[in-house]
Amino acid sequence: MAAMNSITLLRGPLSVRAINFFKASNRAPGISLSPLAPRPLLFRRILSSVSATSDEEAAAKAAAINADCGAPTIFDKIIAKEIPSTIVYEDESVLAFRDINPQAPVHVLVIPKLRDGLTELGKAKKTHEEILGRLLYAAKIVAEKEGIVDGFRVVINNGPSACQAVYHLHLHVLGGRQLKWPPG
Repeated sequence: MAAMNSITLLRGPLSVRAINFFKASNRAPGISLSPLAPRPLLFRRILSSVSATSDEEAAAKAAAINADCGAPTIFDKIIAKEIPSTIVYEDESVLAFRDINPQAPVHVLVIPKLRDGLTELGKAKKTHEEILGRLLYAAKIVAEKEGIVDGFRVVINNGPSACQAVYHLHLHVLGGRQLKWPPG
């Protein structure tokens, strides 16, 4: 029987035990390769089969645990100018800034300056109607400023199953290239 080792992948603040591979064998279970294939190719092929979203899912689940504790989020620190950001738009109630891990050529986050219990869209109340409208209108202004008003997407991730990682309601404005459907 082949000796089995595991490795740990690191991405962001989390480590995920992701892969098992076999030392004594030239192939991993379910992968057929030519006997001439070099082992690094096999290793890269196994690595590439691991879903990058597993880290995001783990981060979202971890973030959900403290979602309603009231502690300042990274977005609160950006609003307070404690953390630098590239601001695209700002008014008295909304701030829009570039995402540090863009998923499209244009990827801007639009947030309310006052969280007011609005950690996720699923927890919105009647009293949040005005700010929800302002956020959508700000997304349109961002699209105009970025030159993508004729083709952009607005995304709101709600809860851990949608990979929401920051519990301060935020809209993602994505564009700058042809977007595909369905998105995920």
